[in-house]
Amino acid sequence: MLLLTVKHVIADFVLQNSWMAIGKDQKTGWALPLLAHCLVHLAVSMMLILIVAPRFWFVALIDFAIHITVDRLKGICASSFGVTQEQEHPWFWTLIGVDQALHHLTGFGLSIFMASN
Repeated sequence: MLLLTVKHVIADFVLQNSWMAIGKDQKTGWALPLLAHCLVHLAVSMMLILIVAPRFWFVALIDFAIHITVDRLKGICASSFGVTQEQEHPWFWTLIGVDQALHHLTGFGLSIFMASN
């Protein structure tokens, strides 16, 4: 769990640039920034998992699929309802919190899976 949390912090905050962060939540032109962001998650996950538990390499692919789904759903909410920081929408931080909670629950679930196998 700690490893996947560190991966999440690195990929979501250290390696995500503004083009990815803003672009993935747009009504149009979201696909490339979202894909780039989630490929960063895939690369960091794969690297760490191959070092620590290489037999679980496929977990990085599962994490990628879940991450891209969660982020796209967040983008749909943000673009459809104007839930942005720029528009000072009252649900902006709630949406960010739900997004982060889902990512951490994903890490928790994947950690349980790896620990039990």
